Amino acid sequence: MKLGLNLGYWGSKPVDRFIELAQIAERLGFDIVCTAEAYGSDVFTPLAAIATHTSRIRLGTAIMQISARTPACAAMTALTLDHLCNGRLSLGIGVSGPQVVEGWYGQPFKKPLERTREWLAIFRQILAREQPVSFDGAQYQLPYRGDGSTLQGKSLMSITHPLRKHVPVLLGAEGPKNVALAIAECDGWFPFMIPPDRFDIYGDTLDQRRPGFEIVQSVSFSLQTDPALALLPVKKMLALYVGGMGSKEDNFHKRVIERAGYAEVAQTIQDLWLSGRQKEAVLAVPDELADALSVTGSRDNLRHRLAAWKRSPVTTLMIGVSDSFDQTVQHMEVLATEAA
Repeated sequence: MKLGLNLGYWGSKPVDRFIELAQIAERLGFDIVCTAEAYGSDVFTPLAAIATHTSRIRLGTAIMQISARTPACAAMTALTLDHLCNGRLSLGIGVSGPQVVEGWYGQPFKKPLERTREWLAIFRQILAREQPVSFDGAQYQLPYRGDGSTLQGKSLMSITHPLRKHVPVLLGAEGPKNVALAIAECDGWFPFMIPPDRFDIYGDTLDQRRPGFEIVQSVSFSLQTDPALALLPVKKMLALYVGGMGSKEDNFHKRVIERAGYAEVAQTIQDLWLSGRQKEAVLAVPDELADALSVTGSRDNLRHRLAAWKRSPVTTLMIGVSDSFDQTVQHMEVLATEAA
């Protein structure tokens, strides 16, 4: 099992010494360093900075929101960055939710599976650079011929030749149909909030993955001898995503927890959160679930949790940044030692 570092997206300011963290991850033998985006910092610019200060570690997006960029814009950025990092880019993509798609990007959240499939087809066509790009889909058309068109658009081919005609694409997916799309048409998958022993919730879909298919799982990581303190940050994250993300009727994260066997718990967390009782929602997260979705606690428990992830289909285990630079470095060093 390989290791990764997820720098996430910036809060009110850049992640502290993020380039140095990437360099340390590379020195420790981590396979990939990833960035994220929501509605603040973008996913690519920090990777461009990291590319100039590293030489071996792969650079990934986890996740690039497809609503933020047309397939052509994303392909231009990907082929440019892939040149700058000498072929180390892996592109993690996802739709995001209606709150962001409609609230931030001002686009309708309709048929996300169809949109992802069409987006990916155009992206692949541009990078392959075999002929001028032409696509006639329900959500994307190149050249555009819809309302308001001048009918003067032409099928074009990228001026710049890609370093690689195939940049690996991993799909962030939670629902069964999206996971099936990842298996069928992508190079990997970013699952979310799935315990290591519950990948069976997707039936035989995972059995159809090709050799070399990547499954990159992010987990909470901490060194803490007090089990309650170790699990508290995990419970806060779970309560936020299960209770507060999306809407009451449409919460993808809640559905994953329900499929994993925690339907009643998930409903309780959401009810508490939406009624303004966030602290109670956090406490409603079972220790068992928080422990399963993290690598926390004493050294013995770290080894126990790592062993569980090694038995799962996961190919890369990724941890995030901690409260401080020094703590993040310590966590990376411990993980590299214990996972060896």
